[in-house]
Amino acid sequence: MVKMSHTIRANGLLAAALLAALAAAVPVPVCADPPAAARPPYAGARSQRGAMYYARRYGVDQLQVRSTSSGESLQFRYRVVDPDKAAILGDKRAKPVLVDQKSGARLTVPTMEKIGELRQTSALQAGREYWMLFANPGRLVKPGQRVDIEVGAFRVSSLTVQ
Repeated sequence: MVKMSHTIRANGLLAAALLAALAAAVPVPVCADPPAAARPPYAGARSQRGAMYYARRYGVDQLQVRSTSSGESLQFRYRVVDPDKAAILGDKRAKPVLVDQKSGARLTVPTMEKIGELRQTSALQAGREYWMLFANPGRLVKPGQRVDIEVGAFRVSSLTVQ
């Protein structure tokens, strides 16, 4: 004759095994849009293919936008790979614009009276890093938001503000 405690123990083990099998069979829901911290700073930034596209098309890589001056300005940084292809970024006649994807706001590079535009416009050299500063009045664009950069024919989309 089987003792009652052995039957209860066997039933408990069977129930636990069934629950474990059921839990393993249930699909885990996948988030369609990963959190901003998990996204790359620009489309394809972490892939070799994305980096090669911007290097081949525009002669630049390591594209990033950072919030500076307590959020009152945004700094766009890039490294030049091919100075001939990246020449548009150093052209004084090309007016840079940063477009906030969320609000559609268009931010520009401010011009100081004695300094001029707050961006580097000297002859570009391969391997050097350059920057341009965009005014962010009222801290409209915040870290984590996505922006587009336009400078003449140069276009880059979906950079995440750091």
